[in-house]
Amino acid sequence: MFNSLWHTIFFDPIYNSLIFFIDALPGGDVGLAIVCTVVLVKLVLLPLSFKAARTQLAMRMIEPKLKEIREKYKDKREEMAQHMLALYKDAGVNPFSSILLLFIQIPVVIALYLAVYRGGGVPLPDVNVALLYSFIPSPETINLLFLGLLDITTRSIPLALLAGVTQYIHTNLTLPKHTPRDPNAGQNFKEDLARSMNLQMRYVMPVIVFMVAYSISAAIALYFAVSNLVAIGQEYLVRHKGLKTPTRN
Repeated sequence: MFNSLWHTIFFDPIYNSLIFFIDALPGGDVGLAIVCTVVLVKLVLLPLSFKAARTQLAMRMIEPKLKEIREKYKDKREEMAQHMLALYKDAGVNPFSSILLLFIQIPVVIALYLAVYRGGGVPLPDVNVALLYSFIPSPETINLLFLGLLDITTRSIPLALLAGVTQYIHTNLTLPKHTPRDPNAGQNFKEDLARSMNLQMRYVMPVIVFMVAYSISAAIALYFAVSNLVAIGQEYLVRHKGLKTPTRN
């Protein structure tokens, strides 16, 4: 059951997309095929990505009101939850939409890795024709050199650095502004935890992405870099379109 769902929803579509672009692109460049596959995945997830980006922007806009609610109802948890839900409703946001997008992308990364390195038992440059859809031809030429320079199956510091830097830029665009702790304020576990998570996402996550991208392969580094660049573009587009600030008191 799980294996069937895995192949139907994730692996087979990613594998066939990759093989399609390898066949369609001049020279059968696997690296360029990965770029095209990532863009295709982003297009498929575009409605969810825009929703997540708009949610993050709206969350930053309503953060002052959320803080007021937490302070006002800190001893009345049920009322706090009710007012926060009402504020979310007025803002038209779902705080969990970004998490859903993240969970969807994890199996996509795994599927892309397996498509390049295992291919259902036949790693590139060979093709497992048994996995191809009827309308996907088997490419005559498969070139593992990205732009004729880098073997996509090896490690690449430049691509890993690009993945880490773009992750840092995207994270800083989407996270709310970090506010330093007031030394005169009393200890607040929730605010301290939120501040710690903010710092870790802002500075630790890019390092993790760099390490993962470098330790696995240039193919995964390329995935992260292109994915982040597309996400940065989406973020700027959402900001350009703008959102209205909720008016509930």
